[in-house]
Amino acid sequence: MTHRLELRKPDGRSVALYARHPLTAPAEVPEPRGGPVDARPHVRWHPFRAEWVAYAGHRQDRTFLPPPDYDPLAPTRPGGEPTELPAGDWEVAVFENRFPSLRLGAPAPAPSVVPTGPGTGVCEVVVYTQDREGSLGDLSLDRVDLLLEVWGERTRALGSHPEIRYVMPFENRGIEVGATLSHPHGQIYAYATVPSIPATEQREERHHWEHRGKGLLASHIEDEIRSEARVLYRGDAAVAFVPAFARYPYEVWVAPRAPVPSLDALDAPTRADLARALRLTVRAYDALFAKPFPYVMVFHQAPTDGSPHPEAHLHAEFYPPYRTATKLKYLAGTEIGAGFFTNDSIPEEKAAELRKAAAAVMAADAESPARAR
Repeated sequence: MTHRLELRKPDGRSVALYARHPLTAPAEVPEPRGGPVDARPHVRWHPFRAEWVAYAGHRQDRTFLPPPDYDPLAPTRPGGEPTELPAGDWEVAVFENRFPSLRLGAPAPAPSVVPTGPGTGVCEVVVYTQDREGSLGDLSLDRVDLLLEVWGERTRALGSHPEIRYVMPFENRGIEVGATLSHPHGQIYAYATVPSIPATEQREERHHWEHRGKGLLASHIEDEIRSEARVLYRGDAAVAFVPAFARYPYEVWVAPRAPVPSLDALDAPTRADLARALRLTVRAYDALFAKPFPYVMVFHQAPTDGSPHPEAHLHAEFYPPYRTATKLKYLAGTEIGAGFFTNDSIPEEKAAELRKAAAAVMAADAESPARAR
């Protein structure tokens, strides 16, 4: 059973604390010095790409790369500035971003030569643990399971708002991909429209469903399991694999084997196995490179538009920024300008490296059952 405690900061932002045990209300809910941020995000239509672009100039003042000794959970920051989260016995915490790219109630922007609108949405920060060190791969399986449950609860809560059409939990790990804090954390963006990449996925999933009677990802997972060459983890309910169509070296997808539309629709056994697959993927990355491995992890799931989506298949996509073990992989001209990705490696080769690392991790877990938990 998961317990939740809803709080409100003095500046009006929400905080939700989660744990497996009953929670005690904190004596106070802190907020950073300076009061509320005047966030006025807006969006403009890109007529040549048929997608919305968000603008949030107030984010220029957000926290970026604080001192190495900065602890986001200490009572105060260096200099006496209060931090975001209250003291207590919580295990996972979620709070509204102080510098959001989108927010509910955003004002209408000035007109432009292209269609414009308010930057409607919600941006939340998800803190995985009170331990300032480590990563998702260092969490216990029960904590990753709780994290999946929290992502599901936030999907349900944010998706129930009439203005929200899509909810996407994600994590930027490492300064190489833009993380500004080393504390294990991720984010959730809730959008007023379905963004272009998941919208394209949903369109292809729907087309496959209508012509084959099953989702595209469900079919591809069956093919990957049958092939075995790129599979890192195959559990009773979840799978992790380097897709045959990987655009990035060491790209990994993690998904339930049977179609599940969204995080809030996971049953307990599937969620537990998905936790194993997610944690093993991160630990395999770190074992392969013998250091914390930077990545972007995004969850794609069904839109929250009130329509049925039998074609939807929840999954996480890991995008590492590495071309090789020593050379960073950034988007090049053909990728940024044309959207035509060039992968300088073969998926089967990178899958073989990750499979070896994952096998070593699982062997170590077998020798130390406590670590496997």
